[in-house]
Amino acid sequence: MYKNPFEKIIEIYNRSHLSISKFAKIANKDRRTMAGWIDRTASKEPNESVKRDICHFFRYPYSIWDEDCNGDDFLNEITKLPKEEIKIVDFNYADRLRYILSHEEKERFVINPQFPGPVYRDTAAPLVNKQSSKEAENLKSLRSEHMLCYSYESVEWYPIKALLNFCFSDIGNFYTREDKIKILDLMYETFHNNYNKSLFFFDSYSRKIYGVDTAYTSIDHKKTSMFFKAPLESVFIEIRNKKIIERIHRHFTYIPEAPHHTNRLESTNILLILKRSIEQDLNLEACYEIINKETDYAALFYNALSPTLKKKVSKPKEGQRRN
Repeated sequence: MYKNPFEKIIEIYNRSHLSISKFAKIANKDRRTMAGWIDRTASKEPNESVKRDICHFFRYPYSIWDEDCNGDDFLNEITKLPKEEIKIVDFNYADRLRYILSHEEKERFVINPQFPGPVYRDTAAPLVNKQSSKEAENLKSLRSEHMLCYSYESVEWYPIKALLNFCFSDIGNFYTREDKIKILDLMYETFHNNYNKSLFFFDSYSRKIYGVDTAYTSIDHKKTSMFFKAPLESVFIEIRNKKIIERIHRHFTYIPEAPHHTNRLESTNILLILKRSIEQDLNLEACYEIINKETDYAALFYNALSPTLKKKVSKPKEGQRRN
């Protein structure tokens, strides 16, 4: 299997999920020639230039075209990540904070699995977390001051289920009523009418995207670098694979592919609704009804409700937006 260039090109093409036209452009060939290779109707094999161009674009070693590189050896070469593109970062707490500050120095694009993000928790409700060293506390303060600055550019995504858990759940929730109000106030002040910062709440049940809402993920699209937290508390996984980073970044920036989410301007209004609900000791059911009445995004929140609760609340009103 994969004993000749035709079979190898077909496998690479199938894994790329690209159109024939785009794949032909990568190889600097016309569409008809590329279709002939993929359909196995061509007799002339791809030349060295085509092989080099494919390897350059997909960052494969040129050795994949060797006759003895076939079967599992070939599949291994085109699926493994180059060692320089993945890095395990295992630091103590203070050094992890330095790492984050370094990677998010100029701006940040983050997907938070929990609400609120660490910056708002540490600023408005610092006692929620266990006390750490004085050095780490100083770094947390520096991080909060830096990232809450009006001019600091930040794009933040939170799953709606995490937002509702923060406000209404009695399980695994260590925030007092006062903590919740302070945090919602702080986030409203940070994002409202600030075009340097964008806040989005997304429906993690709208599409098959389980995973992106389970680990803190920070993406630097310009530097083609990203890191996310591993299941071990002290470990970060750093990735510098351009193709992977572009796919994840596109997933949260290209509307047709993005999970259904709130508009950045409407997100701060939702923070106010949640704050008001907590101040008035309203439950999740009552809060949902306000969201349904005052916004166009109740359908996203409706998806996060249990089947039992869905029977008790009103259906999302007509004209709901999904962005």
